Amino acid sequence: MLLLYRQHRICLLSLLLILLAACQQQPTAPTSPPTATALPSPTASPIPMAVIVNGEGISLQEFQAEVQRYLQIQAENGQPVDEVQAASIVLNDLVEQLLLAQGAASEGYVVDDAALQARLDALGAQIGGAQALAAWQAAHGYTDAEFRSALRRQIAAAWMRDRIRASVPTVAEQVHVRQMRFATQAQAQQALQKLESGWAFDLLARQIDPLAGGELGWFPRGYLFYPELEAAAFALQPGQYSGIIQTPIGYHILYLVERDPARPLTEEALLALQEKALQEWLTQRLNASTIIVSP
Repeated sequence: MLLLYRQHRICLLSLLLILLAACQQQPTAPTSPPTATALPSPTASPIPMAVIVNGEGISLQEFQAEVQRYLQIQAENGQPVDEVQAASIVLNDLVEQLLLAQGAASEGYVVDDAALQARLDALGAQIGGAQALAAWQAAHGYTDAEFRSALRRQIAAAWMRDRIRASVPTVAEQVHVRQMRFATQAQAQQALQKLESGWAFDLLARQIDPLAGGELGWFPRGYLFYPELEAAAFALQPGQYSGIIQTPIGYHILYLVERDPARPLTEEALLALQEKALQEWLTQRLNASTIIVSP
């Protein structure tokens, strides 16, 4: 699989489209009736591509323009980045757009000219009319054709992104958990021994975390940052506590308060699961795709 996050050098030279005209020979006097022969027509050299995803490419010219736009926006926001970093970020974004747009096409979604024009009209209305939109395009280095092409791709990508997110159920099995977290394994072992000797989890948790009592609240599968904690939580039954679980941020002991096989997700949990679904979809598409990046 292509490693998209490697660093890429970007060429700052302008591109020229070189037309190669075929040489035509002067005809000699025929000794027999001439046979009509089609002369080769001038052919254009292939347009240099920055990246090709499943046969569909982003031209080097468009890629370089997007990099410059990104650099400009970051500078205006007071967050400048170097060109190599900007190129890597832009490349990944364009590849994801292409994958999503291709996914939309496979689902039968097509951004036709009427839909594209409607979106252009809406954008123009938002910023003060068609002339204002044309001025914005010019200020950001877009030709009209380039802007239409980029907008068409982004509309399709947004449609697919929304479709993936909408596939995430709003109800899921969830657990209500409390925890005790310790800096050292020795501290965790002492707490575990107290639990085994009959101490109530809530009482011990309050000593360690007086404000929240170790409350983690409700969460579904796929929500916690550390999967080992999630696996331990879902393995418990109400009233049970876990053994010591080590993570990069310490040592944990969990207690399952209750569980619900079909509990509505909070807005925060739903957004987290939707983002996870999107990233998993993209990862699968990346692994299954043919992606060629120019040197």
